Amino acid sequence: MDLSAANRKGLSLFALIMIGLGSIFGSGWLFGAGQAAQVAGPAALVAWVIGAIFIGMIAMSYAEVGAAYPLPGAMARFGSISHGPVLGFITGWAVWIATASLIPIEAIAGTQYMSSWSFGWARGLVADGSLTGTGIAMALFLTFALWLACYWSVELLARANNLLTLVKFAIPVLAVGALIASGFHTENFTAHGGFAPNGWSAVLTAVTASGVVFAFNGFQAVVNLGGNAKNPGRAIPLALVGALSLGLVIYLALQVAFLGAVPPEKLAEAGGWSGINFASPFADLAKLLMLHWVVTMLQFGAFISPNGANIGNVASSAYLAQNLADTGFFPKKIAEVHPRYGVARPAMWLNLAFSVLLLLTIGHSWEALASVVSAAMVVSYLMGPIAVGVFRRTKPELPRPFRLPAAKVLCPLIFAFAACALYWSKWPNTGKVTLLTLVSVPIAAIVLRRRGENLRRQFAPAWWMVGFLLWLSLLSALGSEEFGGHGVIPGGLDTALVGLSALGFYFWAVRAGVQAHRAGLPGPDPVLAAAGAEPAAGTVPAQEREREAAGAAS
Repeated sequence: MDLSAANRKGLSLFALIMIGLGSIFGSGWLFGAGQAAQVAGPAALVAWVIGAIFIGMIAMSYAEVGAAYPLPGAMARFGSISHGPVLGFITGWAVWIATASLIPIEAIAGTQYMSSWSFGWARGLVADGSLTGTGIAMALFLTFALWLACYWSVELLARANNLLTLVKFAIPVLAVGALIASGFHTENFTAHGGFAPNGWSAVLTAVTASGVVFAFNGFQAVVNLGGNAKNPGRAIPLALVGALSLGLVIYLALQVAFLGAVPPEKLAEAGGWSGINFASPFADLAKLLMLHWVVTMLQFGAFISPNGANIGNVASSAYLAQNLADTGFFPKKIAEVHPRYGVARPAMWLNLAFSVLLLLTIGHSWEALASVVSAAMVVSYLMGPIAVGVFRRTKPELPRPFRLPAAKVLCPLIFAFAACALYWSKWPNTGKVTLLTLVSVPIAAIVLRRRGENLRRQFAPAWWMVGFLLWLSLLSALGSEEFGGHGVIPGGLDTALVGLSALGFYFWAVRAGVQAHRAGLPGPDPVLAAAGAEPAAGTVPAQEREREAAGAAS
């Protein structure tokens, strides 16, 4: 986004960490511990560690390209810079869908917890686990209120978010202390089926389907808004490490407190962890333990946390929509920036309309949206390691304030891990996300045909993504029943097949990016062109030519 000079470099490192931490502590901490415990039992602790490692690896790949390209909304642009306009639109579409969907989800979460308030009108917000008409109206109000908070400037966003994040940080810490002090039952970690009562496949499912990936997804706000930092090259990687590290510590503490605080008699009555199904996990548990002051605090925190996280979501999704408009696949009107406040108001209106559409159609509960949106988030992660691989080969002269160590080894592994996480989100979620993502393909074809472009040439660097999503959906449908499939491919073999085939798609994707640069499809590099250091279109850097010559000689 072409921000005004006042806003372009206005975010400090502390503000950027607070934006990331504020996005991480949305509705994930309110629901994640309860959902993960129900799916995986005490082994939910392992799910949080796996999720943090996965997101941390993804985040570090984005730290390299994000620091090299400190562009607001950058996650929607990496595909275009590495492979050209078609893949840029497909991946940008996926990132936009995943980020814009967070706006109604956080509003729904705040509304669901508000239903635990003692007021009569509040109890009528939710019925049978879903929002009532009044609940939907409240979620719409919360969505619009937070949307207005971001309507004037990035500076206002940062000032409001710093205060909200500090409040959100204190509430879960106090809740952990109160729950542990009320009586900690260590036997809960081994009774009723042991540490992993539903098996280790349930742990992997919890990573994506129970809100773990959803909770850590706030790292995207750092990448998308890092271009507004005073020193993006330094601020982006430091803010990612700081926000994710603090997030993991608190989420583990919350999970331990939840697991240990559930009364053993309640656990026995429910028949084990799979029977523990609190509508508002921490608030309902605090009520059960007669911790009334904790209930009040959690009710306040449940109003602040999701809505505070939505500040970053509203801003990030606006940047993403604007970048899609800059590529020509969204109307140019969406990219227009207010000359005084430096925000793309038409993009914000588009995201508001999308949020309202979700709320009025399928967004009637947090659980109904979280698993599908989590899978969409994983799709949006795929470009990070691939962009690193492509740029290392085609842009050796690109300034890199941060370099991912052992990138040749880590990037393929990160991509394979992302593929596995998408598979673990279960069928039919994988199929739904594939369909939602590939809607962008005919849109791209129509736009390019109207421009008179050669479709075969333009689509060549993007077929790997289409093939990858269709292949993964097929494996998901045929895979083991533990991950929602039809059991044609047995458990264990299914995950191994996903990981190994993902490696093939990774190298196909990198090769497609190199070939796209030879053909000049990505267009002018936004960093190298500005510095006057970009090689001519259709050429390959000298280091790349030397590697290819050495390979041919061998």
